[in-house]
Amino acid sequence: MIDGIQALKPALRTASQDPLLKGLQVYVVGGAVRDALMGLPAGDLDWVVVGASPEQMSGLGFIPVGGDFPVFLHPLSKQEFALARTERKSGKGYKGFTFYTGADVTLQQDLLRRDLTVNAIAVSLDGKVADPFNGCEDITNKVLRHVGPAFAEDPVRLLRLARFAARFSSFSIANETMSLARKLVQLGEVDALVAERVWQEISKGLATQSPERMFNVLQQVGALNKVLPELQWSDNISKALARASSLKLDTAGKYAVLCSNSNNPQALSHHVRAPSEYKACAVLLQYFLHAVNADIKNSSAVLDVLQRCDAMRKPKRFELIVRSASCLIDAGKYTNVTYWLKAIEAINSVDAGAIARAIGNTPQKIKEAVYNARLSALQNL
Repeated sequence: MIDGIQALKPALRTASQDPLLKGLQVYVVGGAVRDALMGLPAGDLDWVVVGASPEQMSGLGFIPVGGDFPVFLHPLSKQEFALARTERKSGKGYKGFTFYTGADVTLQQDLLRRDLTVNAIAVSLDGKVADPFNGCEDITNKVLRHVGPAFAEDPVRLLRLARFAARFSSFSIANETMSLARKLVQLGEVDALVAERVWQEISKGLATQSPERMFNVLQQVGALNKVLPELQWSDNISKALARASSLKLDTAGKYAVLCSNSNNPQALSHHVRAPSEYKACAVLLQYFLHAVNADIKNSSAVLDVLQRCDAMRKPKRFELIVRSASCLIDAGKYTNVTYWLKAIEAINSVDAGAIARAIGNTPQKIKEAVYNARLSALQNL
């Protein structure tokens, strides 16, 4: 493991010289520490303050913004500083917790409530690492392991476990963590997840290098049909997602591949509140797969596909649909990516405006002439 704490030192040095933080026990925690230790770029810093009260933070000029628990904005940098807290299960789902943020909460108690050991590491302003749950060792051994039994109380932790498995594809998942994940599903905690939170994690998982692993993990613990009940998951879709990632398709393309075998991608998209562009890509890919598997042999059929996919107005989206189709085993035999990209260029080379000006104010004749010109351009391919 690289001594990646070096990457955090500029931020730690700046914070240690901040007069507003003098006398406070301040730590960087979570993902930034994990990534720095792994030699990866450290993202946004999560700050925790131990031993302080809300009144003390407000008195120093910090701006309270937290809802369920005290979080404060630095008045100048606008960075967020959360008070150390503990949590107690008080209801179903990821919102079913009661928080305690007294000044007597220790750093270790705050770290204990976190999901995975690799995310339960803190660094003080003087660069000292606090690792009470051996997260550094798990990073070295490439293991994703839960911090404590409370892992089974929060369904979001299961989504995060699956997402981290996709991001860090060389990491194994500890057997006892998989057991707790199955218990979480059996207890019905997953049923309490809200669509927006599910989509937030799925979209992050799709952005990883191995998105298929996220859904394989959810399948293994029995959560996939609860999180995405309309999804038809299979080994072929898993392999297609891996190919989509290797081709560096964007997340909308990967999502379309994910939904490609499902009976109703529109209903699936509605269930997780997927953005409209993702929903459109999923629906259009299914239509395109049907058209391609019908083995198109004539230019009028090709033009019909291009028009129904709105390829003239949105050529980039159509290109994404074609490349997504090429990732699927059966469709790949029929999907000539180069041909379809040339077909887009061909129909867009037709100057519809010039045709309209030449014909005059006769809409039906203009429509027919533009259609025939596009058809001719495709035939010349």
